[in-house]
Amino acid sequence: MFKKGSKLYSILHLKCPRCHKGDLFHTGTWSFQDIAGMPDYCPNCKQNYMPEPGFYYGAMFVSYVFWGFFCIILGGTTIIGLGWTVNQAMLLLVFISAIFFVWLFRISRAIWFNLMVGYDKKWND
Repeated sequence: MFKKGSKLYSILHLKCPRCHKGDLFHTGTWSFQDIAGMPDYCPNCKQNYMPEPGFYYGAMFVSYVFWGFFCIILGGTTIIGLGWTVNQAMLLLVFISAIFFVWLFRISRAIWFNLMVGYDKKWND
């Protein structure tokens, strides 16, 4: 399931969806430098990382869905389950959001790109 050749491998390792070798971003997963910086093409298979203008707008919806459900679950758990106030729950969500912003941004792009581009076994050899 998490082996090379699966969508999850490409998404979780932030690799090119076509060859699973080239990195999608210039910097590491948790780097706050050059957050959106991506090479123009995969260094291994030459897959275009920007197929058309506005291609990654769909990734905003992916991140919105994930983060929306996360906020509802965490907010509900802290307010109802732990008895926190709404302000305390909001402070926790803001803190967590600041930490996980880069990760969510990059994972959302990787998910969106993997929905559009499939794995090609010939580039893995």
